[in-house]
Amino acid sequence: MNLFESINNTSGKMADAGEIYVKKSQEYIKLKVFQQISISVSFFAKALIIGGLLFVGLFFLAFALALALGEWLDSLALGYLIVAAIFLIVTAVVYYNRAFINNKIIKSLSSKFFDT
Repeated sequence: MNLFESINNTSGKMADAGEIYVKKSQEYIKLKVFQQISISVSFFAKALIIGGLLFVGLFFLAFALALALGEWLDSLALGYLIVAAIFLIVTAVVYYNRAFINNKIIKSLSSKFFDT
C-alpha cells in the first residue's frame, strides 16, 4: 500500500509543478507581448515625430533651393523643375534599393523581437 501512496503523492507533485509551469508560461507570454507592443509603438511614434520634422525641414530646404536656382538661372520655373527632378531621381534610387532597405530593417528589428 505504501507504493501506491508514494505514486499518488508523486503524481500530485507533478500536477502541481505542471500547473506552476503553465502559469509562469502565461506570465512570460504576457510580458513578452507587452515588450513587443511597447517596442513597436515606441518605434512608430519616433518615426512619426522624426519623420514629420524631417519632412518640414526638407520642404523648406527644397523650396529655398528652388528659389536660389531659379534666381541663379533667371527662371523660377526652371529652378522648380530641377529640384523636382532631383526628388524624382532620389525616389527612383530608393525604390530600386527597397530590398536592401527591407533587409536592413528586418536585421535590426529581429534582434529585438527574437531575443530569448
